[in-house]
This record gives sequence, C-alpha cells and structure tokens, in this order.
Amino acid sequence: MAKLLKQSKVKKWTAETLLAQLRRPPIAAAAGVTEACVAYCQLILARLRLVMEQMKNAMKQLERLCSAVAELPPPTESVGEQCRAPEILRSMPGVGPIVLAALLSEGHDAIMRRDAQALRALAGVVPVTRRTGKQYLVVMRQACPHRLRTAVYHWARVAVLHDFHSRDRYSALRKRGHSHARALRSVGSRLIGVACAMLQTGELFDGDRTPQAATA
Repeated sequence: MAKLLKQSKVKKWTAETLLAQLRRPPIAAAAGVTEACVAYCQLILARLRLVMEQMKNAMKQLERLCSAVAELPPPTESVGEQCRAPEILRSMPGVGPIVLAALLSEGHDAIMRRDAQALRALAGVVPVTRRTGKQYLVVMRQACPHRLRTAVYHWARVAVLHDFHSRDRYSALRKRGHSHARALRSVGSRLIGVACAMLQTGELFDGDRTPQAATA
C-alpha cells in the first residue's frame, strides 16, 4: 500500500490511515446499489480513456502544426524571420505546444510586429488605469482573449518553476504583498518583453543572461 501511494504521489493519506479506512465496516446499501455504482464507474473510465486519447491526438496535431510553421521556406527575409518565431518562442521556459499555439493564433499580429505592449494588453497582464479629477484606480484588465490569458498564465507559472530569474521576480512580488495571480501576471509581462526582444534579434533564450531591472 505504501509503495502504491508513493507511485501515485499521494501525500494526503498514509498507508496506515488508508488501511484503517478500508478495514472499517462497509456502508449498508440496498441490493443492486453496489453493482450500479460499479457499472457507472466503468462508464466514466471509458469516457476518461476516450478523452485522454483525444488529448494525446490533439497534442500531436499541435506539435505537427507548429513544426510545419517553423519549417516553411523563407522566400523573403521578413517571412524568414516570421518562420523563426515558433522556434524562438519554444526555446523559452514554460512554452509548450499549447502555449505556443495560443500565442501564434491569438497574438499573431502583435508577435509579427514584435509589439510587446500590444501583446501584454491582449494577454491581460497589464492593468487598466481609470483616472478622474479626484480618483485614480488601477484594476485588472478583463477585455482580452480568454485562451491567450490562460496560456500566458500557465507560461508564467511553469517558468517560475524552471527559470530562476522568473522565480526570483515572483518571490520578490509575493514578499511585497502581491497575490499569486498578480505576481504571475507580472512575470508573464516580463516574459512577453523578453520574447519580443528575442524575436527582434532572432536569438534563442539564454537562461544565463542577466535580466534587466524591471518594475511591477
């Protein structure tokens, strides 16, 4: 039992507590309830297997599409730079096939222009400022594509786990009192700036390069 829990990475239960729960007297149920529950669980398992298979096929299709875009022949210099965008973006920490597909589809125009500010606004990582004669209010940007916002959120989340510059920035923002989501939006804003700078120079990501000082 302990080996099974370790393989499944279950930390909520220990082998002793789980065995104690399993050895408790069974719940009294009417005839046929157990069989019905088993049949329903089997139905759910079949659906889950189908969904997992569809997700695997979708991931393979995304990989093929991204590879096809990267391998397009560059008839002109500008088109050649555009064709390198998938390769450059994919070199960044946190960018997988789903994030890359969202960036290339939802933020295509901003990426082709290397417009970091436009891409930040599309991703919802920069706030909206509302100013009147006596009031100054900064609120979270809501008017943005949901898929791109979610993609940049997970991009920043994974980058915090694998890139020490992003992790340091996230930790500094959390110490200043920012929430988890607010800190990730700031990390995402920085990553978008780095990505657009890389697209302008045509360089791949270098994790050892010292980042410039950034403001929240």
